[in-house]
Amino acid sequence: MNAEQGLHLRPVRMGTMRAEAETRADGTVYVRSLELLGAYPRSMTDRLAHWAAVTPDAVFIADRGEDGGWRTVTYAEANRLIRPLAQAMLDAKLSPEHPLLILSGNEIEHALLGYAAMLVGVPHAPLSPAYSLVSKDFAKLKYIVGQLEPGMVYASDGEKFGPALAAAIDPAIPLVVRKNPPAGRASRLFSDLTQTVPTTEIDAANATVTADTIAKFLFTSGSTGMPKAVITTQRMLTCNQEMIRTALAFLADEPPVLVDWMPWNHVAGGSHNLGIALYNGGSFYVDDGMATPEGIRRTVRNLTDIAPTLYFNVPKGYELLVEHLLADQPLRDSFFSRVKLLQYAGASLSQHVWDGLDSAARAATGERIMIITGYGSTETAPFAFTTTWVVDRAGLVGLPAAGLEIKLVPDGEKLELRLKGPNVTPGYWKAPDKTAECFDEEGYYKIGDALKFAEPGNIARGFVFDGRVSEDFKLATGTWVNMAGVRAGAIAAATGLMRDIVLTGLDRNHIGALIFPDLTACRALADLGPDVSGEEVVAHPAVRAAFQQRFDALAANATGSASHIARAVIVGTPPSSDAGEITDKGSINQRAVMAARAQLVADLYADPAPSHVMSFERKAR
Repeated sequence: MNAEQGLHLRPVRMGTMRAEAETRADGTVYVRSLELLGAYPRSMTDRLAHWAAVTPDAVFIADRGEDGGWRTVTYAEANRLIRPLAQAMLDAKLSPEHPLLILSGNEIEHALLGYAAMLVGVPHAPLSPAYSLVSKDFAKLKYIVGQLEPGMVYASDGEKFGPALAAAIDPAIPLVVRKNPPAGRASRLFSDLTQTVPTTEIDAANATVTADTIAKFLFTSGSTGMPKAVITTQRMLTCNQEMIRTALAFLADEPPVLVDWMPWNHVAGGSHNLGIALYNGGSFYVDDGMATPEGIRRTVRNLTDIAPTLYFNVPKGYELLVEHLLADQPLRDSFFSRVKLLQYAGASLSQHVWDGLDSAARAATGERIMIITGYGSTETAPFAFTTTWVVDRAGLVGLPAAGLEIKLVPDGEKLELRLKGPNVTPGYWKAPDKTAECFDEEGYYKIGDALKFAEPGNIARGFVFDGRVSEDFKLATGTWVNMAGVRAGAIAAATGLMRDIVLTGLDRNHIGALIFPDLTACRALADLGPDVSGEEVVAHPAVRAAFQQRFDALAANATGSASHIARAVIVGTPPSSDAGEITDKGSINQRAVMAARAQLVADLYADPAPSHVMSFERKAR
C-alpha cells in the first residue's frame, strides 16, 4: 500500500492468528491453528431468538421497497414472523428430501423464509436468479429441481419468474410469491403465509434440530459439469461465525452495520456476510446494486444513505466504487465516517485501487483504513483463512481460522491445500461419488487449490494463494506455466480494460489468451455508443491499439516462454452462463470457455495467424 509513512491507521480491534507447522519426511506439511475456537450455538435461529430478547427493536434486515425507501424488519419482528412461515412449511410436509427452493435474489422475504425453514429443521436452497432470469434453456434449474425434489418454491415476482416456473416447476409443487401471482397456476402470497396460525408442532420440530441438521444447500458448479449441492449444516454456519469473530474481534464490541450486494445464493453473501449481521446483533442493509458500471450507481446511493461499519466487496466492485469515492464528497464522507475494515476476496486487488481507496480515506478522515483479505470456499462455510494485519502483497490469504487444521501435500512444484475442521461440509447431497472424491484418507477436504509460505520458514507471515493445482500446464517444450502468476500479471497489465482472461497452451509452443474485455470501458475509449456490438468494439483500432500497448509491455518483461503471452484474441461476446463459461460464483470456467470457443483457441496457434489474432514479441535477453 503506497500510503504516507506514519499516517495514522484507524483503530480496530483484531484477534490474533497463530499456527504451528510440522513437515513430514514425504514433504507433507501439517498446520494447526493455535487459537482456541470459542463455544458456538446449536443453530443460527438461536441467535435470532437471542437478539430478539436482548435488542428487540434493533433493525435486523432492510431493503429498498417499491417506493425506493427502506423497508425494515427488527429482530423481534423477524423472530415473530418466522413462526407462521415455519408452520406453513410443516403443513406442506417439507423435509430434507423435499426442501424449500428459493429462486429470488436478496430481500427481506427471502431471509425470513430461510430462517423459518432453519427453525424447524427444513433445508432451503437459494439459487442464482440467473438460472431463472438469464438462462434460455433453464437446464441448470431443471437439473437442480430434479435433484432436490422441492416441497415448496418461492419466487418474489410470479410474473417475472413465470417462464422459469412454467419450464421447470411442476404445478403440483406449492408456489409462494411476494407479488404478481403467475397466471394459470396456483400460488399463495407471502403475506398470506405470515397469517398461518403457529402450533406447538413448531417447538417440537425445533427441539429436534442439532448442530448437524442441514441448514441449506448451496450450489457450486466447480470447474465442470452441473451444479453440486453442498450440504451446509447448522454447525458449519455457527462455528464459522465464531471463527470470524475470533479473527475480527471488534465484531463483539458493537453491532455491525453492513451494506451489501453479494448474492445470498453464494456462500460469501448468504452465509458469511448476512451471518455476521445476525450472529453479532447487527443490521444488514440489502444493496440493490452490484459490481457493474450500472449497478454501482445504486450502490453509491445506498452507501450515501447508510454508513457501514465494515465493508465487503469483490475487487471489481472496489475498482468501480473508487471512482465515485474520489469524485463524490457526500459519498466519501458517509462511507468512511465509521467503517473500521475493508475486506476483499475472490481475486487480487490492483495497486491503483489500493491507492484510490487510501486517497479517498485520507481525504475524508485523515486516516488510513485497514484492508484485509480472506480465503475459503462454499465447502468451508466459507471462512477458512484471513489476515488480521494489513495486506501488503497480492494473493496473501493469511493463516487458518481458529479450530482449523490443514495439510499441504507436494504436487509437482506446488503444495496442494487440504482442510479439516467443524466448518467443513460433510459432502454433496445425493452425490456419494463426488463426496468420496473430495476427501482424502485422513478426512481432509481437497479444495483443489495450492498455497505457499509467504516467507519460507516463517509461518507467522501466513500463506499466499498459488493457483489451482489442476490449472498449471506444460508447454510443448516441457516448461511448466504457473497459471495464477501469469494470469495475475495479465490482469494487472490490462487494468481498466479487461474483465477476465483465459490462458491456453497445453502441449503447445507458446501461451495464448482469450481476452474478455470490459466492453463499457472499451466503448468509452473508442467513443462508441452503447448499441455498437461487442464484435465491432473489439475490432476498433483504438481498442486493439490499447491492448497491443499493454500486452507488448507485458511481453517485454517476460523472463521466458513460461511467462510470455505470445498471442491473444479479444473476444467480443461475454462468457455465457448457459454454456457453463461462468460458474454460479460468477468466476470464469477456463475449460468450458476453451471448449465453447475451440475455433478461437485453434486460431491462436494457426500459422500464419488470422488477422484477429494479436501477437506480442518478447525482447531477447
